[in-house]
Amino acid sequence: MKEVFQFQSSRKYISGAKTGSTSIIQVIALGFCFIFFFQYNAMAQTSHYGIAGSSENHNKLWYLEPASDWMEALPIGNGKIGAMVFGGVEQEKLQLNEESVWAGPPIPENRVGAYKSIEKARALIFQGDYAEANKLVQDDVMGPRIAPRSYQPLGDLLLNFKLQGAPSNYRRELDINDALAKTSFTAEGVNYSREYFSSAIDDAIVVVLTADKRNSISLELEMKRKADFEVANIGNNRLKMWGQASQKGKHLGVKYETQVMVLPKGGDIKSENGTISINNANSVVLFISAATDYNAGDPFSPLTQNLSTVCATKLKKAAKKSLKKLKEDHIADYQNYFNRVALDLGGIRGGERPTNERLEAVANGADDPGLMALYFQYGRYLLISSSRPGSLPANLQGIWNDHLAAPWNSDYHTNINMQMNYWPAEVANLSECHEPFFDFIERLVPAGKKTAEEVYNSDGIVVHHTTDVWHWTSPIGKVQYGMWPMGGAWCTRHFMEHYKFNGDTEFLKERAYPIMRESAKFLLDWLTKDPRSGMLVSGPSTSPENKFYTPKDPEVFANLDMGNAMDQEIIWDNFTNVLEAAEILKIEGEFVERVKEALAQLSLPKIGSDGRLMEWSQEFGEVDKGHRHLSHLYGLYPGNQFTENKTPYYIDAINRSIEHRLSNGGGHTGWSRAWIINFYARLGNSEKAYENIKALLAKSTAKNLFDYHPPFQIDGNFGGTAGIAEMLMQSHETDASGTTIINLLPALPSEWPTGSVSGLKARGGFEVDIVWNNGALESVSILSKEDKACKLQIGDSIMGVEVSAGNKQAITEFK
Repeated sequence: MKEVFQFQSSRKYISGAKTGSTSIIQVIALGFCFIFFFQYNAMAQTSHYGIAGSSENHNKLWYLEPASDWMEALPIGNGKIGAMVFGGVEQEKLQLNEESVWAGPPIPENRVGAYKSIEKARALIFQGDYAEANKLVQDDVMGPRIAPRSYQPLGDLLLNFKLQGAPSNYRRELDINDALAKTSFTAEGVNYSREYFSSAIDDAIVVVLTADKRNSISLELEMKRKADFEVANIGNNRLKMWGQASQKGKHLGVKYETQVMVLPKGGDIKSENGTISINNANSVVLFISAATDYNAGDPFSPLTQNLSTVCATKLKKAAKKSLKKLKEDHIADYQNYFNRVALDLGGIRGGERPTNERLEAVANGADDPGLMALYFQYGRYLLISSSRPGSLPANLQGIWNDHLAAPWNSDYHTNINMQMNYWPAEVANLSECHEPFFDFIERLVPAGKKTAEEVYNSDGIVVHHTTDVWHWTSPIGKVQYGMWPMGGAWCTRHFMEHYKFNGDTEFLKERAYPIMRESAKFLLDWLTKDPRSGMLVSGPSTSPENKFYTPKDPEVFANLDMGNAMDQEIIWDNFTNVLEAAEILKIEGEFVERVKEALAQLSLPKIGSDGRLMEWSQEFGEVDKGHRHLSHLYGLYPGNQFTENKTPYYIDAINRSIEHRLSNGGGHTGWSRAWIINFYARLGNSEKAYENIKALLAKSTAKNLFDYHPPFQIDGNFGGTAGIAEMLMQSHETDASGTTIINLLPALPSEWPTGSVSGLKARGGFEVDIVWNNGALESVSILSKEDKACKLQIGDSIMGVEVSAGNKQAITEFK
């Protein structure tokens, strides 16, 4: 890629000349640069499969070779069913997923009466016996980690084609403008096209196979799975595969079925021995449906529906539509979400190069603002495709997983990962995609109340570091990750955020306030007075997945402390949100007064002797100085406890904490790097935020733009999307009267000098469009559903704006 960098350097050098006239040498040099650039682009589009045609590549991932492995395949999904499309020529593989195919019970159980040992552990910690407290909690409080108990693939659909000759002009793409994947190539003078989409309207995956010469399509279809499946033919044009998910030989998981219907035009079709063969067709349309017996309302009472009937009904309904209507309905439904936000970050036309080459160039130091804009929109595409109203929430891999025993079970880790999945939901104008998160957290309430009572002898609800579709909430595994009863409280902030972005008072009253209240009830009972300070602290608990050296024996490490920074910040957040909601809803009484009193007595994080924000209550020796979690910075992002305006004394300490982690190898996982982007955006450090976007792309992004933990975790995609939005607009602060302050271009890097974004959502119920030129704000347009005031912050200046309901107000002059 050296040639591209030389061209870019030459271009910058020439355009950077400020004085003197343009010399003949400069003109000639510029001419050679452009000639070379276009020649290079032409060569870059050449592979052993041929030359890609020139087409509009805006918001497209595209490649000149088939996927060689799963992390190169392209994802499609409708919130419930998805596929990874490999784009093979002789054999096409669609690796299928259905959101509720999970291995099943047994599930973790509460250690009843554990609160007695928790009280003893508190006393041990307060007297400095950290190792003893660790052991006591591990032995008496933690339940066993039952694994694997994983989210699982639905199976594979294999299309084995009968082709003659080597392919040329190969291209595969994912067009996120309309949620269509496509593969095209030429063989023996025939131009083949294969199109794929997962329709939410028709609850089916559709595959369209065409050729520009008659009788050119011949193939055999088969369905497979790594375990626990049977296959049978249904009539002359359907296959079904069914089974029950298992783990370690225990068939206690979800029962599933998937069917494929084959509709050829022309040619012959034969269905036998678990396969369907098609010979000499002009075109073929495939419909894929799926169903399970999973019951989200009560996972232990499976649905009694006939899965074959459910699948067949979906297929027949879809098949009644014309292909044109199917595609139009799918695109219209998808674009209802996707088209709300547009982003242009400027830069060269990087879209003329395959996506994998653009990634490689960034890894070698190139700047590609267009790729960053694509990454932002790809995150929105993934959320639309994995989390729709009525579906389960996106898990650690969204809905795309090919492992029977996935990393971390592909479950719902509530110590950052599940929450990060939904960081872009509101600001990126996908509020409906947030709904599965709310539904799921509410379904945890019965188990969360039981765990609070049995384990902690407390009121309210509690959720620990992870859970899954069986809705358990017990502390499990090692204390290093499992002794952390803050997951539920963190999740409740999403309910308040949804209200702040949308202004739905009914949602606040019926859903947000009740679950925040239940979480606060637990926290009120959980807090205890620290005899060293007289303030209220949480504990014993870990700072997610971290550890420290104990003062009594510097070679021994422990995980549990009293008053860890993250706990205190989450509790501050929950109490603050409860009180704000109570004020809006005009709720008073004993409970509200208890929250006010506890908030006033809550211990706040400390600043250490080295100027860093302290993660623990004391200045312990660090075991892992570059730990991937930066838990003690929760109050900066996603929280809003620490800001330059309210708490300037914390900002320097936070900066020092981030730099310390990074200098010791931190940010080495995709989601951690994404979190750092959001930190720097909140800090207004545009160049550091940009630097970490480049690092996310260069070090933690696969060829299909999936996030690498490693292995694949989708949270980094969503966190990165949120971070880019946060660099362009922030709205987490209000003035003394509660008026929203919309901070425009708070962390705009010099590498994005000119650009625009439209449709971002701000708290207060505003939609915002921004245009900038040469690094300066040019115009802003604001839309509100009701007459409402807001304030615009541009740098250090703030101006008030009155917005009329339903009228987009454009502003080009800034006082």
